[in-house]
Amino acid sequence: MINEIINKLARKFDIEEGNDVENQASYESISNDSTQGSARNEAIDAVNKSTSVEPVTLKDFYRLVKPGIIYSNLMTAFAGYWMAARWDVSWAHLFFTMLGTALVMAGGTVLNNYLDREMDAKMERTQNRALPSGRLGPNVVLWYGIILGTIGLAVLYFGAASPLATLIGLIGLFLYVWLYTAWFKRTSVWSTFVGAFSGATPPVIGYCAVSGTVDLGAILVFLFLFLWQPPHFWALGIRRMEEYRAAGFPLLPVVKGSYVTKISMVRYVVLLVPVTVMLTAYGYVGYLFLFGSTILGLVWVFMSVKGFKATGEAEVVWAKRMFLFSIMYLTLLSILMVIDTVKIS
Repeated sequence: MINEIINKLARKFDIEEGNDVENQASYESISNDSTQGSARNEAIDAVNKSTSVEPVTLKDFYRLVKPGIIYSNLMTAFAGYWMAARWDVSWAHLFFTMLGTALVMAGGTVLNNYLDREMDAKMERTQNRALPSGRLGPNVVLWYGIILGTIGLAVLYFGAASPLATLIGLIGLFLYVWLYTAWFKRTSVWSTFVGAFSGATPPVIGYCAVSGTVDLGAILVFLFLFLWQPPHFWALGIRRMEEYRAAGFPLLPVVKGSYVTKISMVRYVVLLVPVTVMLTAYGYVGYLFLFGSTILGLVWVFMSVKGFKATGEAEVVWAKRMFLFSIMYLTLLSILMVIDTVKIS
């Protein structure tokens, strides 16, 4: 049954492969021939000139926020909120928490586009985006990101009435934009590890908006998403290793190779199992979540270990299946976390 679901996801992924589907960044469709090299240079010139005959549309502004990333992170923020509320939900408070979280994340992804504009101009897949193509100028995108992030923090502070959630949102925004995008992604093999800190803040924002404190529950939902991200992203990195190499990103598979990356993936996936068990052990969720998370976690461990035998094209297929399974894992566990949250007695 799991194989059938993964195969369906694989077919969908083949159709929509151009979309942003992971928590951090995806750079695809790179080659080294001279024709594309010329096209990249023209795209870079377009960024510098910031002019285009094509009109700017609302869809361009919408795509700048990378909606796929926003939706997947909102799912985890909702799960964190619900778990802390234990079914005693204020719908207005939930709305402002989700809105503020979404806007903070949107500000981060837009600023990510701003900082990555020259690299996007080198990628065939991203050359036609509003910023690298010149339909939008860098200053417009910069202020768009700043305004979105600022409004998001204001909504968390005044609408959700949570200074703690606001602080966590601010920290996550700083880590994602400055520490990850502007620094580590360009210089260090530790970029995925650093990016996982910011990527794990959405469920903590949701949780702390209700709890008002960083307790064990907040730590566990943080660890849950923090440990999920590296194996998820490295699976994509192994599958598109040469593309990342050509783009000059010092991703772990590029620098250390597939074998070292697979060892690191196993470490994170194995640690996920006891973290999910602890959510039940400490009374946050019930046995349905325990059963589902343990089964899916062990399947993911088995798939990770199985990858050591995969080489060549088989390794690419394995990496794709790992990537798709990680998406299914996060989605199902977020749903289970909500429906099996222990109610207030």
